[in-house]
Amino acid sequence: MATLLGSESPWTGGKRSSRNIIAKITHSQIAGQGFSRGTQLPEALLQERDKRAKWHGIPELLQKLHESSHPNSDLSHTHSVLKELSSLLSMEAMSFVTEDRKSAQESTFPNTYTFDLFGGVDLLVEILMRPTLTMQKKKPQMNDDLVKDCLSVLYNCCICTEGVTKSLAARDDFVLFLFTLMTNKKTFLQTATLIEDILGVKKDMIQLEGIPNLSGLVQSFDQQQLANFCRILSVTISEPDVRNDDKHTLLAKNAQQKRNASPSRAEVNQVTLLNIPGFIERLCKLATRKVSEATGASNFLQELEDWYTWLDNALVLDALMQMATEEAEHSSTESSDESSMATSPLRHRLPQSMKIVHEIMYKVEVLYVLCVLLMGRQRNQVHKMLAEFRLIPGLNNLFDKLIWRKYTSSDHVVHGQNENCDCSPEISFKIQFLRLLQSFSDHHENKYLLLNSQELNELSAISLKANIPEVEALVNTDRSLVCDGKKGLLTRLLVVMKREPPDSSFRFWQARAVESFLRGATSYADQMFLLKRGLLEHILFCIIDSGCKSRDVLQSYFDLLGELMKFNIDAFKRFNIYVSTEDKFQTFMTQINSSLVDSNMLVRCIVLSLDRFESQTEDVKVVEVLSECCLLSYMARVENRLSFLFRLVNVINVQTLTQENVSCLNTSLVVLMLARRRGKLPFYLNTLREKEYAEKYPGCLLNNFHNLLRFWQRHYLNKDKDSTCLENSSCIPFDYWKETVSVLLGSDRTSLCAIASYIDEPFMDLDRDLLED
Repeated sequence: MATLLGSESPWTGGKRSSRNIIAKITHSQIAGQGFSRGTQLPEALLQERDKRAKWHGIPELLQKLHESSHPNSDLSHTHSVLKELSSLLSMEAMSFVTEDRKSAQESTFPNTYTFDLFGGVDLLVEILMRPTLTMQKKKPQMNDDLVKDCLSVLYNCCICTEGVTKSLAARDDFVLFLFTLMTNKKTFLQTATLIEDILGVKKDMIQLEGIPNLSGLVQSFDQQQLANFCRILSVTISEPDVRNDDKHTLLAKNAQQKRNASPSRAEVNQVTLLNIPGFIERLCKLATRKVSEATGASNFLQELEDWYTWLDNALVLDALMQMATEEAEHSSTESSDESSMATSPLRHRLPQSMKIVHEIMYKVEVLYVLCVLLMGRQRNQVHKMLAEFRLIPGLNNLFDKLIWRKYTSSDHVVHGQNENCDCSPEISFKIQFLRLLQSFSDHHENKYLLLNSQELNELSAISLKANIPEVEALVNTDRSLVCDGKKGLLTRLLVVMKREPPDSSFRFWQARAVESFLRGATSYADQMFLLKRGLLEHILFCIIDSGCKSRDVLQSYFDLLGELMKFNIDAFKRFNIYVSTEDKFQTFMTQINSSLVDSNMLVRCIVLSLDRFESQTEDVKVVEVLSECCLLSYMARVENRLSFLFRLVNVINVQTLTQENVSCLNTSLVVLMLARRRGKLPFYLNTLREKEYAEKYPGCLLNNFHNLLRFWQRHYLNKDKDSTCLENSSCIPFDYWKETVSVLLGSDRTSLCAIASYIDEPFMDLDRDLLED
């Protein structure tokens, strides 16, 4: 040991206690002050190891940063050290952004790793938060540029080194502190970028009401800051994305709702936002403000693609715009010659069309937040405000000039079902717009705001001509809040929908948006409004003649067709005119039969419509269509209805029921309810029994159906909204739904309407415990 630590050692010299690792550890044990940072290792040891490990002097710079950042020290020296460190880290961050944004696991960033290894991240957090921890009455002020550089380095570490973001997210005090930095416009962008990254991995969703003076903070934002803040808000008001498919089953969701009866944090955060004065009004203004497009942007789409390959998000783009503005201001103070600005390197790299992209990316975030709020528990409150602040007319005015200004290609993937969709700004913008329309129209009387005054008059005229009363929601629509111009928003949407290529993913969202306008209690006038604009023929072309292979698009078109044709004899007549040959009809039926999960809503529409038409035999027009329409004739054959019923029950079970396929259960119930009305329920149940035996698995189908109906009772008898939807869409009172299910589940084996009567004793209750908690 004496040889190791003697004066001959290059690590000792005359300062053994400060340069020798063993002596340092011994001293720390005696003093009770153990090592807390890697930079507390002796400088000589760090220098020696630096050469071999290629640390590029980062540990030594961190020592200097720590020594220069004590309270009451000269922070200008701190800043200069930090700048030196930042230059070593920034290139790694830039390579992360430009190389297809690889994950930290896929790339190696040694400088950033070394910085974190030696306590750099913790040191920067300490430097940033130090003014809040002092007991002095006069809080020390940090230079804005120093704060910005601290935040930028922290963000670089987050994106380049695995685990840094999670460790910062675990510090609630630091996360809440970051929000206080957003009051300073000079540090806003860097703060917002870091917060967004942290909240994206935070296990426990942050509670907005815990942010100091949130209302004052939001009200202090200018429109640009508010748009960026929406990107952060999207994480706080959306329910966490559950990636386990089993959790998406209705069985699991119901169990989770029982465990979590109180509102979720996301729901509480939504209420917190709605209570901020003027918040929704400002979002509506942001969503609908016009963009002054610059000239000379003929190759806008190509520029968009080129720029988006390395622009990580709207906040990065904001930084670019801010730099360009600052440079312009600097240039104007030195020279009035505008040409000097035009030839500067940054201005040369920043095309005018980026201003348009800037606005588009803002609107994506704003529309997403509005869409989430529209789907929340406070839906009616949000609806009232969006109508009052004229969101829909404003979007209508933007439709041709910005939203659908030109064709944007989109592949077969259905983009954008959450805020993390990784697609171009224009695609994201269009999808968020369509999702907003869908949420706005769905089962709400405000849907008529999507029309203009002339179109509302057209609906009234349709009702008058058909000698039926106007829908109450139409009568109550405030004409001052509807769209203006020659076309309403719904009509504009129909125009672009017809131009879309067959397999475009936009078709899915377009069809969903139009379908939501029709959903709810069936309105003959609404249907005729769309039929007059050729929607039925367009849908049939896409299903039969276009060669569309996308299951998502086909499902959305089946659902839309069902809402468009339900109970409408004119629609069935138009159908028969278009599907004029046996080949076309067979192609149509092949599409339906290829996936009943996708097409069952259309099957339900045909069955319901047929039942109604058969009770209207005094109407000559109805009798004529009944006799001529190939679709109605097909469904009138009892063997075809039974075939659909068998397959609908067979394609699902309690453990695989989801929000997507539970409609198959309800469609099978509709078939049996209509059979029960006509006294034919025993015939249908007996046919199912015979089918079981023919297929050589007696009891399986009926036991499965019995379990499904038991689940149905648990699921629907506690959900007012779902029961209302079932009643409105089928025009069958919900009491009759409940009564039919009870009859089918009857335990009396002598009842001809009870499923139990058709299951032989040896095969009874194969799945008795499926629903046990």
